[in-house]
Amino acid sequence: MGRVAALGERSRVAGLALAGADVLVAEDPSAVLRIWRTLPDGVDLVILTPAAAQALDAEPVAPGGRRPLTAVMPP
Repeated sequence: MGRVAALGERSRVAGLALAGADVLVAEDPSAVLRIWRTLPDGVDLVILTPAAAQALDAEPVAPGGRRPLTAVMPP
């Protein structure tokens, strides 16, 4: 199985590091897009905060045409 990443605001994703997720902190939409476009290889699941998911609405494909599985946290 590949790696799991959590993308979004620090206050929402920091605790997922305890479960072994790669925490990718992005506090605004432009940071979400920048991190998404440079998503590390081997990440198969990305847990998104609601704000991060909204920032990615128009860009569901990661670099190289990959489509990692995504899950959105409840608000």
